[in-house]
Amino acid sequence: MKLIDDDDKEIAEINMTPFVDIILVVLIIFLATATFIVEGKIPLNLPQAKTSEAKEPTEKKIVITIKKDGTLYLNDKPIELSNLKEKLLDLTKEKKPVIVLRADKDTPFQKIVSVIDTCRELGLEKYTIETSKLN
Repeated sequence: MKLIDDDDKEIAEINMTPFVDIILVVLIIFLATATFIVEGKIPLNLPQAKTSEAKEPTEKKIVITIKKDGTLYLNDKPIELSNLKEKLLDLTKEKKPVIVLRADKDTPFQKIVSVIDTCRELGLEKYTIETSKLN
């Protein structure tokens, strides 16, 4: 007389195939989105510099982006130059932040000077200019 049938055996192992499939999908999604995070949300053709460094400011930062056509973005949100001073004033009430300037290499220099001039009117004197590494 047989007490335990072969079909009624307990499962001794966990099937890892579905788990591995899910992990691979998550990895692919992570790799696809990581490139967008590194490049930034606003596509720019940054100027190149031999001494370009990937250095993040340790202080509070405000990112001002200027596209080739002169479109301005304050922390990735579109803004007009006429409203920039008012918005910066709201953002700098507590502490003087570092201004990170991101400008397309073909942006007219006058547009960049206008942004810097607006910042200086508010007493914002710390700047970094984002560039890409010269190959």
